[in-house]
Amino acid sequence: MTQTLYTGRFRTLADEASAPATGLLVGDDGRIVALGEADALAAAHPAAARSALDGWAMPGLIEPHGHPGTAAVLCSELVVDLRPVVVPDAEGVLAALRRAVAAGGPVFANGWDGLLQRGLPAPDRAWLDELAGEVPIVIVHNSGHSAYFNTAGAALAGLDRHTPDPVGASFGRDARGELDGVALEAGAVERVMAPLLERGRADFPRLFAAHLAELSGLGYTTVADLSWDPALNPVVDALRGSGRLPLRLRWYEMSRPGGAPGRAPSRDASLDPVFRQVGVKTWSDGSPWVGNIATSFPYLDTEATRSIGLEPGHRGRANYSSEELLAIAEPYAAAGWQLACHAHGDLAIASTLDVYEQLIARHGLVDHRFRLEHVGAASPELYARAASLGVTVSVFVDHVRYWGEVLVDGLFGPEHGGVWADAGAAFAAGHRATFHNDGWVTPNEPFRNMAVAETRLTRNGRRMPGGAPVSRADALRAHTANAAWQLFGEREIGVLEPGRFADFVVVDRDPLTVPAEALAETAVRGTYLAGEQVSGA
Repeated sequence: MTQTLYTGRFRTLADEASAPATGLLVGDDGRIVALGEADALAAAHPAAARSALDGWAMPGLIEPHGHPGTAAVLCSELVVDLRPVVVPDAEGVLAALRRAVAAGGPVFANGWDGLLQRGLPAPDRAWLDELAGEVPIVIVHNSGHSAYFNTAGAALAGLDRHTPDPVGASFGRDARGELDGVALEAGAVERVMAPLLERGRADFPRLFAAHLAELSGLGYTTVADLSWDPALNPVVDALRGSGRLPLRLRWYEMSRPGGAPGRAPSRDASLDPVFRQVGVKTWSDGSPWVGNIATSFPYLDTEATRSIGLEPGHRGRANYSSEELLAIAEPYAAAGWQLACHAHGDLAIASTLDVYEQLIARHGLVDHRFRLEHVGAASPELYARAASLGVTVSVFVDHVRYWGEVLVDGLFGPEHGGVWADAGAAFAAGHRATFHNDGWVTPNEPFRNMAVAETRLTRNGRRMPGGAPVSRADALRAHTANAAWQLFGEREIGVLEPGRFADFVVVDRDPLTVPAEALAETAVRGTYLAGEQVSGA
């Protein structure tokens, strides 16, 4: 049997208080055989191949809420990248769009954000017709919850005044009933984006392979896709067969009104360890950046809220009532699938928990691990209620980094905005909470997620006026052990210990002891999947 002994400094995260191991022995099945003192392991296994690691090793990172299937296209050369992290101001956004229109169309762009790119006009059909003329143009908002299109863009997607609103989504319309160029929520955004996604299918294997390689280079060894299209499964099979699948993929099908699962899940440990379905994704409300999250409190009346078209005292509403969400989710829950529901506003979170509670009771569900996604406005009381139901949470802490000032000064004030994405409250309630970057919305930066959850600092250095910081151990677990558990993979990945796969990442500093600001700048030197190096020099 071929074995490999890796030597270095290993933070197993199984026991943060112990000294780091100096040796890790991997069997020919890619699983960890033993950890301990390197010389002792070498003496006990003299035939093992040797490999010295340059840096600190820790469990491979896990993205529990990603969208690599869509991000591969939206972050490709097929799309004009307008995200605020790339184009910080309105002038740059408008210049980029004009260049794209001048080069010919159709033009697809992603990342419009009137809250961070101050001074952008209202992106309705009239303005986009003036900007692009007969060139089709479609712009996806940075949240992914709305999109904007001109007359030619509507025609390209086959949309007109007679197009019905998808359930749980809508197209904006003017006083005459004509489309006004705004698509709101997933069903409508998908219709507008369909020509782009179709255009990307021909080159999807290349785009997807490149995106996964990028994620692997960042230290990810497992990524979940919460909007996966099963029609893409053959692409995964082909990449895997050619040795170009550098990480494990876990996927969630998108729920549909009236939909039903094609099969029941299995938690058998003999399941495919590389690629498998975990659950079903649904939505309760939308995005705070476009005004459609369901909250018990109103938005402020500020320049920021007026810039995104909100009236004084505006309150968003959920995409579905509790009764509608129950009807959508019940067939999947009854079949035994884990549910993962997008819920930002406190009313949306409470409504989703109402639905979950009914489903758990009706079907006698045990260890369901139903999920709440993003939970921006969750309170300590809501976290506690979720924990009491066995519901788990994934927190979008990057909202603090990029939109912290906007949340406090522009949208909700210190009382509600200051406690946004309160990961500390989640851990205090007993959650095995996780962090995520939500695909293309913000850059994939897991170590910065950990640091921000610990400090609650915005990118401008402002500390949020509320919320609780997390410990370093909890921060590390959020992208490792907790994420593995949330994806029903705790027997395979997430911690370095015998019997689990040797999925680990080598970094340039000790992730357990460096200051938070240094943790955020951690550099990945190598990524290993089942004991084989898949990224890095």
